[in-house]
Amino acid sequence: MRTLTLALLSGVCGLIHSPVTAQAQDACPNRGQLETLYCDADHDLVADVPKDPAKQRDPSTLVWAYTPVEDPAVYANVFKPFTDHLAQCTGKRIVYYPVQSNSAEIEAMRSGRLHFAGFSTGPTGFAVNMAGAVPFAAKGNAKEVQGYNLLAIVKASSPYQKLPDLKGKKVAHASPSSNSGNLAPRVLFPAEGLTVDQDYKPVMSGGHDKSILGVGTGDYDMAAVASDVFDRMITRGTIKAADYRILYRSPIFPTSSFAHAHDLKPELASKLRECFYSFRFTPEMQKEFGGDDRFLPITYQKDWAVVRDVAEKSGTPYNKAAYDAEAKREAEAQAKKQQESAAPKP
Repeated sequence: MRTLTLALLSGVCGLIHSPVTAQAQDACPNRGQLETLYCDADHDLVADVPKDPAKQRDPSTLVWAYTPVEDPAVYANVFKPFTDHLAQCTGKRIVYYPVQSNSAEIEAMRSGRLHFAGFSTGPTGFAVNMAGAVPFAAKGNAKEVQGYNLLAIVKASSPYQKLPDLKGKKVAHASPSSNSGNLAPRVLFPAEGLTVDQDYKPVMSGGHDKSILGVGTGDYDMAAVASDVFDRMITRGTIKAADYRILYRSPIFPTSSFAHAHDLKPELASKLRECFYSFRFTPEMQKEFGGDDRFLPITYQKDWAVVRDVAEKSGTPYNKAAYDAEAKREAEAQAKKQQESAAPKP
């Protein structure tokens, strides 16, 4: 566990070539946007399983994490029934590890210390291209995979009635790689009369929950957030719906993806998928996740097409340069947060 902790923390410092992923597949006929460590010979946009059986992994303990879109500690108990189910279904020890940033989660999978994970919508593309993640499931119900919207929220008592009213105001975005919390606003807000970086300079709050709370306390005039996070905080009683107004609601985006490392032994990857699809959410999980009661199959190629389009149009493609910039920003934000928490209180 100490080794895992060090690996997760190292994620904010940039990309590290690990012995697990070893050498690039020089004979690869196609990589697309994947890092050189991976190959996509079948053109499905995700990393192929290594052809050499010696490079396929079948560990006795599987470590997983869920996106730090909110306080990671919130989900430790929420996912416990699911973690217990996976242990019984796979016959392996399952360890849930809360991560503190998107880059830490991605680096942990890249370095071989995270075997499967739930990635937020935006960072999923970085997880696929930089860490060899293979998305295979998303939360949903008997009818369909559930999605979410980008919301522009303000305090109910504020004078703002439409997006252009926020020109020159203090607006929160969640994090650089967040789809609804940064990338989608850059693509969708201009048509509504508000252009990011031109009409306002976004303040990175560090998370959707922090943006939402910041609007409630008056720290931000408006925030771009994910509707599912907003709804969950209302359901929990963390915030009151009456304290907020929604100025804008986008079309639907896919919610968090669940992905496994590309180099898991095919039999293990197949079993893991089977265990995901056979699980039914507890009443507590259904309440937490807006009525979702199961995991449904997805593919990155089909279900994440709209997200990739937003990333490209916002000038943030899922490549190494963009990822390194994201990791640097997260590291700087964490360092600033640590300095503030260590500063003497007046």
